[in-house]
Amino acid sequence: MFSDNLKGFILAVVSSIFIGSSFIIKKKGLKRAGASGPRASSGGYGYLLEPLWWIGMVTMIVGEIANFVAYIFAPAVLVTPLGALSIIVSAILAHFMLNEKLQKMGMLGCLLCIVGSVVIVLHAPEEESLTSVEEIWELATQPAFLLYTAAVVAVSLVLILYCAPRYGQTNIVVYIGICSTIGSLTVMSIKAIGIAFKITLEGTNQLIYFQTWVFIMVAVSCIIIQLNYLNMALDTFNTSLVSPIYYAMFTSFTILASAIMFKDWAGQSASSIASALCGFITVLSGTAVLHSTRDPDPPFITDLYTPLSPKVSWHIQSNGEPWKQKDEDGSVPDFITIVQQDYFK
Repeated sequence: MFSDNLKGFILAVVSSIFIGSSFIIKKKGLKRAGASGPRASSGGYGYLLEPLWWIGMVTMIVGEIANFVAYIFAPAVLVTPLGALSIIVSAILAHFMLNEKLQKMGMLGCLLCIVGSVVIVLHAPEEESLTSVEEIWELATQPAFLLYTAAVVAVSLVLILYCAPRYGQTNIVVYIGICSTIGSLTVMSIKAIGIAFKITLEGTNQLIYFQTWVFIMVAVSCIIIQLNYLNMALDTFNTSLVSPIYYAMFTSFTILASAIMFKDWAGQSASSIASALCGFITVLSGTAVLHSTRDPDPPFITDLYTPLSPKVSWHIQSNGEPWKQKDEDGSVPDFITIVQQDYFK
């Protein structure tokens, strides 16, 4: 039979295919919704009435369910980095469906992601077996992880309350930073829930413990926050920028959180740890290469009077004729600034 790590690997690949597709489908739904009402990046929720966005949402849910089950069988340091495969799926579909061209260097980036993922899979640690949700609770309430959780909450509040209103529309790190830091707590909660469900199905009911329900509430709250700011990031920036940056930040924080809470690297040899880290760095390099080959979306103008900063040429005639302002393409605009000036008084 398959080992637990292999089961987690297969489920993580299936999850990546669905999640990568959902990015593109949701992006098209957001574009349709933005064409007929306020955009998500401006605080609009018209996309909730767009069927295509819901198809993308269902696709993402299927992917997340597969991801959820993968976390039951394999450690986060194996499952989370395999999310890089969703970037490849997203980049390929964006090339054909969103006209976001995938260049040759982008293909090299995809290849690096695949190579790095294979290295991570080969050197991923075996997960320690847990027998009850109370054991997971002890891991979640150890001082080191409580300190990490407090830091995540503090950073997220600063990003949400201060940075997002001021810099969210111009700095991609703001929205994705919120998704990534909160997302690391989501993964830890989902993994705890998955293990609790697995133990329950094996015959020992874990739903009677309040800890299980605390993990569920934390997971639901974090997912809602993630989805909200991920939608804002997708609607504001190019998909090819959002996917790799989100992957890099989300994976880094998740691996850190998992290492603190579940002590994934305990008992591993230095060579195995170094190989897995090299694989992760290779994946990050692939996402960086893929990122560098793509151009961001042009800014969306919602105000008819928003200044566009065009190049303007002024034609001055010495015979006292009026000056005429012309647009960059040489056509006379609807508004003509006339300056009467008599040089021969």
